[in-house]
Amino acid sequence: MDPVNPFMVFCGSDSMYLAKEICDYLKCPLGQMNVTHFADGEFAVSFEESIRGADVFLVQSTFPPSDNLMELLLMIDAAKRASARTINAVIPYFGWARQDRKDKPRVSIGAKLVADMLSKAGINRLITMDLHADQIQGFFDVPVDHMYASKIFLPYIQNLNLEDLVMTAPDVGGSKRASAYAKYLGVPLVLCQKTRSRANVVDEIRIIGDVEGKNVIIIDDIVDTAGTICTAADAMVEAGAKSVRALVSHCVMSADAPVKVDNSKLEEIVFTNSIPYRNPVPCRKLKQLSIAVMFAETIHRVTCNESISTQYIIK
Repeated sequence: MDPVNPFMVFCGSDSMYLAKEICDYLKCPLGQMNVTHFADGEFAVSFEESIRGADVFLVQSTFPPSDNLMELLLMIDAAKRASARTINAVIPYFGWARQDRKDKPRVSIGAKLVADMLSKAGINRLITMDLHADQIQGFFDVPVDHMYASKIFLPYIQNLNLEDLVMTAPDVGGSKRASAYAKYLGVPLVLCQKTRSRANVVDEIRIIGDVEGKNVIIIDDIVDTAGTICTAADAMVEAGAKSVRALVSHCVMSADAPVKVDNSKLEEIVFTNSIPYRNPVPCRKLKQLSIAVMFAETIHRVTCNESISTQYIIK
């Protein structure tokens, strides 16, 4: 452990791109880890340097496949058994967050289950960003530092210098987030009401408010199949919007989502890099902004026992 940096940063296999950026900002080396894979798909994790008495930060988003979550759990267990002083899970994208409640009988609550597994494995703190539902923080019995992509997105919006700007969310569930952006920027808020026949299928979107002649920005936390956001964008243009852009925290972008986005009326769709873009189909309208500095600064403040509230522009 470097006495100048009283902490150590490690990462899972699929989050190395982000961990390297975080370490570059913190001017610390990325810790050495080894993941051994077996023929049957099982794998084992080991730290290749001493972490005894260290404040350890484990960077790993838990996006599909579930191997990423399992790898993180093994990292936590290995750190605990190697006598780390504290174990801090840095999970920019918290998977299973959409399963945060019982919306029908006899269903699992995946977010609570994952929280329980992380806690049982031995984390002392969680650092994450734009949870699908704020109340997921309450699933944990350890401190949760909940970051917001608004720290990255608001400067981007301001640099666009768009006139007649309107903020919106693709559904009522995201209205709180869009309202916070609208209030901060001093622009109107428009809402969308969607109806679904089943998961990932949007039947209809109704616009509540005036978008004629406006430049619309849609704010959301996750885009998976892109059906909702593309339908919303097309509806906005049909209602007279001058342009429509989307700013989204987490780039899930499954299946044919890139094709839907490219064929939609969206000018562009901007994500953070909490998840790497892994879809084999390219998307010409997609852009990703780095969250490395925001997370690096949060790690620094946690280790120095400094407030992180100045990291928030809006919540």
